Amino acid sequence: MTAERPAVLPGADRALLRPRRTRLFALAEVRWAAVSLVAFVLALALHLSGAPVWAWGPLYAICYIGGGWEPALEGLKALRDKTLDVDLLMIVAAIGAASIGQVMDGGLLIVIFATSGALEALATARTADSVRGLLDLAPPTATRLHADGHEDTVNTTGLRIGDIVLIRPGERIGADGRVLEGASEVDQATITGEPLPALKQVGDEVFAATLNGTGALRVRVEREAADTVIARIVAMVEEASATKAPTQLFIEKIEQRYSVGVVVATLAIFAIPLAFGAEVTEALLRAMTFMIVASPCAVVLATMPPLLSAMACAGRHGVLIKSAVVMERLGQVDVVALDKTGTLTEGTPRLTDIRPLTGSGLDEAALLALAAAAEHPSEHPLARAIVDAARTRDLSVASAEDFTSTPGQGVTATVRGRTIAVGSPARLLNTGAVRRVAAAQAAVTDLEGEGRTAVVVIVDGQAAGVLAIADRLRPDAAVTITALTTLTGSTPILLTGDNPRAAARLATEVGITDVRAGLLPHDKVAAVREWEEAGRRVLVVGDGVNDAPALAAAHTGIAMGRAGSDLALETADAIIVRDELATIPAAIALSRHARRLVAQNLAIAATFITILVIWDLVGHLPLPLGVAGHEGSTVIVGLNGLRLLREAAWRRAAAGQAR
Repeated sequence: MTAERPAVLPGADRALLRPRRTRLFALAEVRWAAVSLVAFVLALALHLSGAPVWAWGPLYAICYIGGGWEPALEGLKALRDKTLDVDLLMIVAAIGAASIGQVMDGGLLIVIFATSGALEALATARTADSVRGLLDLAPPTATRLHADGHEDTVNTTGLRIGDIVLIRPGERIGADGRVLEGASEVDQATITGEPLPALKQVGDEVFAATLNGTGALRVRVEREAADTVIARIVAMVEEASATKAPTQLFIEKIEQRYSVGVVVATLAIFAIPLAFGAEVTEALLRAMTFMIVASPCAVVLATMPPLLSAMACAGRHGVLIKSAVVMERLGQVDVVALDKTGTLTEGTPRLTDIRPLTGSGLDEAALLALAAAAEHPSEHPLARAIVDAARTRDLSVASAEDFTSTPGQGVTATVRGRTIAVGSPARLLNTGAVRRVAAAQAAVTDLEGEGRTAVVVIVDGQAAGVLAIADRLRPDAAVTITALTTLTGSTPILLTGDNPRAAARLATEVGITDVRAGLLPHDKVAAVREWEEAGRRVLVVGDGVNDAPALAAAHTGIAMGRAGSDLALETADAIIVRDELATIPAAIALSRHARRLVAQNLAIAATFITILVIWDLVGHLPLPLGVAGHEGSTVIVGLNGLRLLREAAWRRAAAGQAR
């Protein structure tokens, strides 16, 4: 008889956490930005082709209105609060450009601002979707037991401290509590990130939204629904997202002073000549020329093309950077904290060692074949690792009879007339009925000392061998750690919910010296905030629900794309699409290159603006020459920023050469 397939699957939250996502065009900002962009492209095509004004004029008008009404409204609201921001300045500059015939320049400014606002609104909405979807991990109902023996189904939000609930095999646990009766293995990946289910028996703590295995549990509720660990994860993500220090592009940090300065100067250039008898038309033309040459077009393009080009370059190599702000911020990190399971490792247990005991009469292949035959009906992660190893070695796996599975102990089956038991050394070697225990225990101690999970194989009541299972390290993990150490000047830190022994073993393999193990989500957030308060700029790399609060709290968060839960993917600032760790240091180096190009472009733009403004103030700058100089600086900084689109830029970044 084959055991019922248990629902204990590593990372089971990834299949369940599929929140309803905000559709792209459900947001007004996206719709208006799309209207503005389409109208601009059509108008530009007609304009450049020599079509009459009546053909492209209305399209430019649609572009201006569609993309400019919201920034204009926000700018007017800011003006009402006695502040002046760059949104209003850009709208005024766009209208001013149109008033003297430079409608294409104004339209380009409008499109840039509308697109930026739409992307920000979409990112915010998607993150909110995933935070709400996290609550779906906790089951909506639970089976509550009463003192008289009867049971009823209640909403989990109605459970109170002291209630007794029954958790059947394969069910998700509905509340944080403590086991009163029963034993089972529980997948706690959503909370701790551990790759293997944890044995839970009388007295052990269990968490809401974790997945029960093949045993039944009676649990006393110890926290109400609003106080469960999973609810606190939601709260921490929301709080970290809301309180994270505002980050802006460099130009946005000086927008207030710059905007006020340009407006005041424009008004002065218009009013002062009038006071001395100048003609209105001449004064207005000089003032508008000044506003055009002083407008931040070149400054905006000085910032955006390098960052957008770096984003595109990274995207081609499997790194999705969510915004230009993130691209700029990534190059500022000076300490990296990485999760273990699913980040530095593949997140899937693999067989690492086969140790037949002397006198068993079995070699490695025979021992593995017997263990795989006994484990074949089970779908426990350790069983799958053993069976997969046998298949990889092309071993013949016989059929098992009289199969039984005991939570926390292992499996027993008859294979070709021999009684095979495979399972926990602590349980199988302490029954008193197994022979040759000392040799088996020595092998177990040796393997567990290396941070591996040991599984003992008993054949006809005699210890025959020990198998070791561990989560496999990603091939590029060690190289990545070395590169990150070189880039940031400090060795990365390991933050994990896994046990200290396994964490220490992996850290030694990759060259990490600072290990924080056995952490719950709030512990990871506390560590990140501690570093941030010390003035460090922390990059957190993770993949699970339990990593999401730390990803949100960090200066920058990166999620592993293939293995990552939806919440981690939406909370993170960037995503490693193909789970290639080596792309992380390359992305950091690319960001630093982009930041240097931004500085270069700002210097170029400032030089052009200064020369043109002085010319307009102390001499007579012809409007066509002013426009040509303004557009020339825009073209130069734009082309300079596009250098990062070249393949050579990524190769240099990947080689650690952020020149």
